[in-house]
Amino acid sequence: MIRLLSVRLLQAILVMVAVTAIAFVMFRFVGDPVASMVREGATQAEKDAVRVALGLDKPVLAQFVKFVGQVLTGDLGTSYRYQQPVTTLLLSRLPATLELVIVATVLALSLGIPLGVLCALKPHAFFSRLTQSATLVGISMPTFVTGLLLILVFAVNLRWLPSSGRGDLVDIGFWQTGFLSLSGLKSLILPSITLALFQLTLIMRLVRSEMIDVLSSDYIRFAFARGLPRTYIYGRLALRNALMPVVTVTGLQIGQLIAFAIVTETVFQWPGMGLLFTNAVGYPDVPVLAAYLLFVGFLFVMINMIVDILYTFIDPRLRTR
Repeated sequence: MIRLLSVRLLQAILVMVAVTAIAFVMFRFVGDPVASMVREGATQAEKDAVRVALGLDKPVLAQFVKFVGQVLTGDLGTSYRYQQPVTTLLLSRLPATLELVIVATVLALSLGIPLGVLCALKPHAFFSRLTQSATLVGISMPTFVTGLLLILVFAVNLRWLPSSGRGDLVDIGFWQTGFLSLSGLKSLILPSITLALFQLTLIMRLVRSEMIDVLSSDYIRFAFARGLPRTYIYGRLALRNALMPVVTVTGLQIGQLIAFAIVTETVFQWPGMGLLFTNAVGYPDVPVLAAYLLFVGFLFVMINMIVDILYTFIDPRLRTR
């Protein structure tokens, strides 16, 4: 067990070193931040002064060493656009993104698992075929198209829901939430559905496939032969084993939802980390771009480590490898 944890920790460190290097190199070619920060018609001397203040006049290797040192101490730099610490900016936008991801995940699980079970129990029924056809649309349609269609129908034509923003927020310590206000809850509906659609279809198809495999296994046939209740067989024996891969996929999907919430937050102008990243691309705000990539990379690394550790408790055979 200790050996496994040591190997996973070493792998996580190597991955984060690679992500740090990629973040540093990639966003050095996004654009010249000095051109966005100085006034129009600024002289070359003024531009050089800003470049020196930002440390951009130093060799690339020296900049990278300084960048790594700042990351190790938790200092992700100062935003070129907002002139605030990047860590403060990310933490201020984190509640909006997390709330959106939480609601999207709950929607995907609460709808995807029952639909997958129904499609597995009656694979040739009209409802099952219709549901599977609808999931193809959910997987194939781009996120921004889904968001725009929902805005057109429910915000523009029907005027039931707002098309952008978080609504009224309630402060709970350092956390600002929209869960405690009606306008906040209404503002969550459209973006959360847009973000959950792909995950919902993935979970539904995965549960269906796993349930069909489990229902054809010998121990399920033996359970039927013993005369056990169908509800016990389907709900306790079959579904419990079919959900094992779903747990893994759901854990990884949470990281992907945070990473790919950029499109949804941009369409709905949701003030989360994804919208902050989009605005940083156009500026270009290099510290924000690098910090976001580091945060997402760290999130994926931690989720993978947790999933690997959980597997050792689920399957004891993995502890000996």
